[in-house]
Amino acid sequence: VQLQASGGGLVQAGGSLRLSCVASGLTLYYYVMGWFRQAPGKERQFVAAINRSGYSTYYIDSVKGRFTISRDNAKNTVYLQMNSLTPEDTAVYYCAASNDYRLWSEGAKYDYWGQGTQVTVSS
Repeated sequence: VQLQASGGGLVQAGGSLRLSCVASGLTLYYYVMGWFRQAPGKERQFVAAINRSGYSTYYIDSVKGRFTISRDNAKNTVYLQMNSLTPEDTAVYYCAASNDYRLWSEGAKYDYWGQGTQVTVSS
């Protein structure tokens, strides 16, 4: 199983990025998908999750209205559209897959993790 995250980069505050996570070795439809991030010197933080069908999502308060998680099961891919980025969003972003049907914010509930993609927002 492999989750390949991409789309990170350097962007100015107020800008946008779209992260992608392509899964191989598993059928994405059977997994709840989540995005997490980890800033330097800080603990890993839950960002967003989406259920198997894509009709239910869950976000931390600090990204609500700015970030949108979505998925394309036919392409085995999950996305994180990030708008109105701030320097506080700077982190390595990880995608993760959970074999549970619930939208967990706890990293321990996720079974597979991607390698991470760096997002840097300059002020």
